Amino acid sequence: MKRFLIAGLFATLAFAQYTGPKTVYILPMSAGLDQYLAQWLTKDHVMQVVSNPKTAEVVMTDRLGEAFEQKLNDILPGETKKTDETAHNTFRTSKPRGTIFLVDAKSRVVLWSDYQKPPRSSSDHDMNVAAEKIAKALSGQRASGK
Repeated sequence: MKRFLIAGLFATLAFAQYTGPKTVYILPMSAGLDQYLAQWLTKDHVMQVVSNPKTAEVVMTDRLGEAFEQKLNDILPGETKKTDETAHNTFRTSKPRGTIFLVDAKSRVVLWSDYQKPPRSSSDHDMNVAAEKIAKALSGQRASGK
């Protein structure tokens, strides 16, 4: 009986520690950064990376703007909301410059962003180091509950 109580206590504590979304769909990124990020996010248990965007709570991207909005409309049909036309031009990025965004899949609100100096090259080593820094920044944010 005590084992069940202890297990229940741990389950309750684990749920109470929830500090944000648990599932992420990562959009393709320049130089294959998305693949390295998926590895680090799962390795460090930061978030569960899903291959079906419909099951994701959030979407990770290195670009915002009309192309991003259209991509979300394509992969998450039925989630589109009409917005004020001026809102479409709020964010524009055509070339990624080191900022990663975590966007709520339903509300389309940017929940988190981080800037990491872009890697010197697209070598495996440089991309892996950049992805590790991003995952650790996200992990630190989630641990602090911000």
